[in-house]
Amino acid sequence: MGDMSSSMFWKIFSYYLPIFYSDIFQLSLAQTATLMFVTRVWDTVSDPMMGVIADRTQTRWGKYRPYLLWFAAPFAIAGVLLFTTPNWSESARLVYAYVTYILMMTVYTGINVPYASMLGVMTNDSQEKTVFSSFRMFFAYGGSFIALFAWEPLCNLFSRTIGGTPADSWQGAMIVVASMCFCLFIGSFLLTREHVHVKGGAGLGSDFKALIKNAPWWIITAGALCTNLFNTVRGATVAYYFKYYIGENAHIHLGTLEFLFFAGLFLAVGEVCNMIGVVSAVPLSKRLGKKTTFISSSIVMALLSVLFFYVPVSNSGFVMMLALQIVISIFTGIVSPLVWSMYADVADYSTAKHGTASTALIFSSGSMAQKFGGAIAGSAVLLLFDAFGLVPNAAVQTESALLGMRLTMSYIPAAIAAVMALCIWIYPLTTERMKEISEQLKAVETTTD
Repeated sequence: MGDMSSSMFWKIFSYYLPIFYSDIFQLSLAQTATLMFVTRVWDTVSDPMMGVIADRTQTRWGKYRPYLLWFAAPFAIAGVLLFTTPNWSESARLVYAYVTYILMMTVYTGINVPYASMLGVMTNDSQEKTVFSSFRMFFAYGGSFIALFAWEPLCNLFSRTIGGTPADSWQGAMIVVASMCFCLFIGSFLLTREHVHVKGGAGLGSDFKALIKNAPWWIITAGALCTNLFNTVRGATVAYYFKYYIGENAHIHLGTLEFLFFAGLFLAVGEVCNMIGVVSAVPLSKRLGKKTTFISSSIVMALLSVLFFYVPVSNSGFVMMLALQIVISIFTGIVSPLVWSMYADVADYSTAKHGTASTALIFSSGSMAQKFGGAIAGSAVLLLFDAFGLVPNAAVQTESALLGMRLTMSYIPAAIAAVMALCIWIYPLTTERMKEISEQLKAVETTTD
């Protein structure tokens, strides 16, 4: 439930916030790119800070779980404020955009870092963590599917019922989504418990020293950065790609069946296929190992992304686009739970090697990589569009602008996936190594008891 809530917000931010700022809020592409980068860079500080705070929290509800209760309402409210367009001057609206975006990312950190860290205090078994992580990711993609598929219909519904501006419609849609997210986080708080008591937070200096010396942490953080770069580059392009390259009234014809081919459908299909990938991650990683599964998936993602560049704008091309989206999304779904499961392994490695888990500090780095990857990707996409000459709300775009959108859907994410495979190739915590660490930790617990 917690991942469903977080992912509903995160996917809307990643895929629709750029075009909201440029086409609805009416900032320039350069202003939007700078805004998204600067505000996300703040997360490089706030995420580790929140990790340190959470590791040192002691309540009757546990270390991490109480933050789900404390931040649920601020989380929902900040989301609504983010998609509110005040009727102010351009400079005042720009300031408002910075304030609300920074507020949203801070609150997101406040609830999501402790939530993600709960994976490290549910079980000590490495394979069971992969199972739990797969449940997390399955419902995360389920939430994403609901939010992405419903977003444009919700905006259209509010446009018809309240008869306001597009900005009013977008705000109304976010109020609906934010209300759902609030209820989901409250449910997650009520229905979960922390079972493993980890040693950590004894000394801030020693925690950071252990983290800096943790080679697997560096490697998996680089891999996590690449996963979000890949997803965000493609995802942030989709709304522009459909509006300006494919067209807003495109249809797919399959025999007697005909349906509208729009950005929300394309993204929602991806989320469903992500769920299939998540379900597949457990048996595949159990059979092949997390590392081999991760590398193989990354290579497939790279190869299929290249093919996207050559798909024509035609009925057969639309069908091929959906087919590529289905397969690529299955493999991104396989990778997603492996990232968080491997972070849990890194925490166990830290406990065995340094005597302190610093679980939230380690998991916060994953959240930091996710957000920083989104910052780089989202900003880079917009700057690239600007460089290629895309003009927001223009009826006709130049060939150069269309080429930029084609590249961000194909060759650029393919290169990122290739780097991701290389990162995981040098990752040292194999299945055999984690069995040794698990036995070591069990021996320590037995001695302590």
